[in-house]
Amino acid sequence: MYINSIDDPEKKERMESILNYIKKSFPQLKEEIKWNQPMFTDHGTYIIGFSIAKGHIAVAPEPIAVNLFEKEIKEAGYSYTKGMFRIKWTDKVDYDLLHKIVAFNIEDKKDMVKFWR
Repeated sequence: MYINSIDDPEKKERMESILNYIKKSFPQLKEEIKWNQPMFTDHGTYIIGFSIAKGHIAVAPEPIAVNLFEKEIKEAGYSYTKGMFRIKWTDKVDYDLLHKIVAFNIEDKKDMVKFWR
């Protein structure tokens, strides 16, 4: 299991909390491990993925979602690039923002048949 590969108990707990939040909020999504990273898919299309780094959790909802939610990502204090944003280990997790992004991707990709946009 991916969570068990995280050595630091605090990092493990934080990642587990985020993944459990997504599972509880969106039970229709399939949790998968691809490219050694946890991600969620819906009818075979990518919704959101996560990975850990020394200083943060990388959240990758695809560039269109980062662009659409750029203001909220900035307001949460997260740094970001075209396709992902970073929640530092010391940052508060903005669960409302995660919820909005996942809900957007589910709706936006409901008719999509490919994995990526």
